[in-house]
Amino acid sequence: MIRAVLLDLDNTLLENDMEQFVPAYLRLLSEFIADHYPPDAFIRHLMRATDAMMANNGAERTNREVFDAVFFPAIGRTREEMEPLFEEFYATRFPALRSLTRPVRIARPLMEYLFRQGFQVAIATNSLFPRTAIEQRLAWAGVPVEEFPYHFITSYEVMHATKPHPAFFSEIARVLGRAPEECIMVGDEWKMDIRPARQAGMQTYWIADRKASHPADEPPPDGQGKLADFARWMLTVACRLRS
Repeated sequence: MIRAVLLDLDNTLLENDMEQFVPAYLRLLSEFIADHYPPDAFIRHLMRATDAMMANNGAERTNREVFDAVFFPAIGRTREEMEPLFEEFYATRFPALRSLTRPVRIARPLMEYLFRQGFQVAIATNSLFPRTAIEQRLAWAGVPVEEFPYHFITSYEVMHATKPHPAFFSEIARVLGRAPEECIMVGDEWKMDIRPARQAGMQTYWIADRKASHPADEPPPDGQGKLADFARWMLTVACRLRS
């Protein structure tokens, strides 16, 4: 029986074309850092450190610790030196990216319903960003942390794995105190969300057109459709829980 709902963020709760968002993010960051560090070298080292986080699959270090070990020696600075700059960037420049996104209309009513029904709710976005970047995107989606007491939010400060490693999903289940089979992962990317969550033992709901085909050599998800379809699907789950 489902007791915990794990929700991807980008293109699940928030419409966000990552092919536009990521280049715009890197451009803003390059412009911001230019007075402090050569931007081309900065972004190159940033991407290497991001690749290192993507390889993190549940070892002892958090994703932030993995990032720090690659990034700061490469630029010859310490986190203590750079942290004020990062904080300023996310406070003053990152919000400009909101214009590239749009909230999914059903996201807020769905969240209200899940909490009202007593489900544990986790935001299971890939943990490559600091908490502030995730909280801002949740606000853009109309489901801010100030209004919804999420049981867990993945970020690079707290997670020890990234998508698409099954360890990412196993860690969330452990934090929630749930067996994997008590969790359902809701996300739009088969390779990043559905496949590894199922490998971790979770149920899955694929945010995709109902006619979209999953890989022929893999089992189908437990459910498939738009976020509004998932909301209706969860009504039947809640009814079973009450019976």
